[in-house]
Amino acid sequence: MSKSTTIDISTIRKGPVLSIMIFGAFLATFNQTIMTVALPTLMENFNILASTAQWLTTGYMLVNGVLIPITGFLMKRFTTRQLFQSSMFIFLAGSIVSAIAINFPILLTGRLIQAAGAGIIMPLLMNVVLSLFPPHKRGSAMGFVGLAIIFAPAIGPTLAGYILETFPWQALFYGMIPFTVIIIICGFIYLKNVSETIQSKADFISLVLSTFGFGTLLYGFSQAGTLGWTNTEVVVSLSVGVLALILFAWRQLTSHNPFLDLRAFKYNMFSLTTIINIGVTIMMYADMILLPLYLQNARGFTALESGIMMLPGALLMGLLSPGVGKLFDRFGAKWLAIIGIAIILVTTLSYTNLTDSTTYLFLILMYTGRRIGMAMFLMPIQTAGLNQLPPSLNAHGTAISNTVRQVAGAIGTSLLVTIMTNSTKSHLQDLTGRANGETKEHMVMEASIQGINDAYFVILLFGVISLLLAFFIKRVEQAPEEKPNVAVKSQLTKEA
Repeated sequence: MSKSTTIDISTIRKGPVLSIMIFGAFLATFNQTIMTVALPTLMENFNILASTAQWLTTGYMLVNGVLIPITGFLMKRFTTRQLFQSSMFIFLAGSIVSAIAINFPILLTGRLIQAAGAGIIMPLLMNVVLSLFPPHKRGSAMGFVGLAIIFAPAIGPTLAGYILETFPWQALFYGMIPFTVIIIICGFIYLKNVSETIQSKADFISLVLSTFGFGTLLYGFSQAGTLGWTNTEVVVSLSVGVLALILFAWRQLTSHNPFLDLRAFKYNMFSLTTIINIGVTIMMYADMILLPLYLQNARGFTALESGIMMLPGALLMGLLSPGVGKLFDRFGAKWLAIIGIAIILVTTLSYTNLTDSTTYLFLILMYTGRRIGMAMFLMPIQTAGLNQLPPSLNAHGTAISNTVRQVAGAIGTSLLVTIMTNSTKSHLQDLTGRANGETKEHMVMEASIQGINDAYFVILLFGVISLLLAFFIKRVEQAPEEKPNVAVKSQLTKEA
């Protein structure tokens, strides 16, 4: 390349760099999880349906997923400090817009701006871990990253529930502003660059194709909930999205200097764990939107009670993360993943038969069980795939892994809401047709619960597929660097 810089990792103090970035990632994750209990309140305040309100979470994840492919290029082009500080400034701007929002469109705009900043943080943090630690120590390092990142969902819903009970919903965003400012100040003081930077040109055609592809694909999934799967707008959106992503993939595979290097999929464990991540991400995000709707809309629990129900499981999940990281370094990811997914399947099965009398204690126990299962496989699966990649593909590998996870979460959330909405309509028609003196309110509640049960059944199917694939996980060594041929070197120099 025409211009590059190299870094001596041995001179970098790992503690301050990781601490600041983990706090930033914690804030971004916390911001995402506060919406899980806030959706019913915002639906009432803005007089909107669940299919509209879910864009506050779906849109957030989508923007994350759309922007994360860019990070593969950005992490090679800019320093760690430049990227991290830029992302936190964007996140701060989004928090301010959300806090002063007077209607739903402005609030959604603020959330999308927040997501534009947050989308850079997580893959950047993972790339820093890959750069600072050798493969045999990454499990423990990722475990401590998981402790912070998973702790955010532990306190996010509970704290959000308390705030919604005590203050206006705007306080959720006003409270983030001072913490974001503190992180930015610390970043200026302590952050150092930890990876090589290379002056290279951005592929704007790839950027347009990925953004357009992911955007229209998710829009189609979301609109299917209200318009139906055979609606022309839905079919066209899904078709255009798939076509754009195919063109994006083709461009990456034929370019000598790809925007997102898909050669990472040549490595079998990376490909396998990425596929498994799709299923487990959909399983993970299910609780974030289905349970609050069940608890608050169908059962009448408050936002605070909804948040408290999630607290024990999320706390335990965070506390287990460092220990799971050490187990991964010693034994690998296979049996951790199998045991964890099996626990998820058993506990999810109980959620396919929710009623209007399911006890609060039962819900806490099952939710806690699900979170224990997630602690067993989330970080190990992702780390196992990334460990196989040669160092030159670390940035692209983390970008691909996080892109797939975020987009899977966004599409999965939209799909589950679609299934829940359509199933609720169908069950309501059946209950209305054979009404036996029941009130309309009771029938709506029953139909809603049955719709949520149906959505959880679909989650079970993703879990079964993920479990079967987990048996093929193997412990592999880090692949050696590939030496580019003379023609490729010449082309890279021209493009630079």
